[in-house]
Amino acid sequence: MSLFPVFLKLRGRPCLVVGAGRVGEAKVRSLLESDAAVHVVGPRATETVKQWAREGKVTWQARSFKPSDLDGQFLVVVATSSRRLNEQVYQEAVRRRLLCNVVDDPAHGDFYYGAVARCGPLQIAISTSGCSPALAQRLKRDLEGQFGRAYAAWVEQLGETRRRLRARTMDPKRRQQLLHRLASREGYAAFLRSKAAKRLARSSQCAPTA
Repeated sequence: MSLFPVFLKLRGRPCLVVGAGRVGEAKVRSLLESDAAVHVVGPRATETVKQWAREGKVTWQARSFKPSDLDGQFLVVVATSSRRLNEQVYQEAVRRRLLCNVVDDPAHGDFYYGAVARCGPLQIAISTSGCSPALAQRLKRDLEGQFGRAYAAWVEQLGETRRRLRARTMDPKRRQQLLHRLASREGYAAFLRSKAAKRLARSSQCAPTA
C-alpha cells in the first residue's frame, strides 16, 4: 500500500481518544504535544489521564463510547482491548468521514502512527508501510543517536535566520540561495565552530518519542 506522508497541524482541533488505558494514555500524550483539544472516553483511566483531566488539559468521560462522541471531532484514535468496540467506532467514523486510527489494527484505520525521531524542532517520521515496525523502531533509535543537541540548536537558528530574512526586502532567489547555503553540511560545520552552538545546545534537547 502506498501511504501519503503528512504532518498535521492539530493546534486547537478537537480530537477524540476512545480508551484511557496505558495505550490510550500514550496516544493522548502525543495529541497534547501537538496542542490538540483532546476529549477522552473510557470507563477507566490511568492515573496520568485522570491527572490531565483534573488539570484541564483533557476532558474525560468515565463511561463507554457513544456514537454522539464523534460529533464535531476532527480526528479519532481508538485504543481499547475490545475488537468489537474498535470496529464499531471505526465504522461510525467512516460513516461521518472522520480520520480514524485503530491501534494495532491496520485493517480498521485511515492512518498509522509512524516511528518518530524527534530532536527539538526536527522530526523525522519513519514508515515501512506495515512491513516491519521493528525496523522502523530501530531506524528511529539510530537517527536519535545521530542528531544530537547541537543539531537541534542549529535547526532553531536556521528558523530564526529564515524569519529575519523573510522580513527583509530582498530578491527571493537570493534569499533562497542563502538559506540553502546555511542549511548545507558546510553551514552546519560553521555553526559548530561558532559560540552560538554551545549557547543554544544548552537550551535544546532531543526527546525520544514513544
